[in-house]
Amino acid sequence: MDKKHIKSARATKIKERRESLDFWFYLTQVLALLSWILFILALVVSFYAAPEKDYGVLRYYDIEIRQFWLTPLTGYLYLIIWSSAAASYASMLVEKYRSRRLNDNTHYHLYFVLITNIIWLSVILNHTLNTN
Repeated sequence: MDKKHIKSARATKIKERRESLDFWFYLTQVLALLSWILFILALVVSFYAAPEKDYGVLRYYDIEIRQFWLTPLTGYLYLIIWSSAAASYASMLVEKYRSRRLNDNTHYHLYFVLITNIIWLSVILNHTLNTN
């Protein structure tokens, strides 16, 4: 056997990573998708938990307006936002240790979700503490 055949025989025994996707790739994708789904769910829950807007028409007809955050929904909202932030951060960590090249995709959408969730948590916490 010559060197060419030995190299080809040795190469067939080693699994080529570039040919198939592995568990870590799927984990980062699932975590990123979960983070976005939880973010959208938090938007919906926030709509129902937040105080109502004080429109002039409502004041004119003496319709009662809720001026406070709904406490049960606010608790769920905190959990959803924290879960979304944790999922995006975990996806960024896995991607950081998984990528090997400097020109790999940096996934800016995960940074956006994480920063938005942190700011959102601080704003909601500020509003709930100031109203109570």
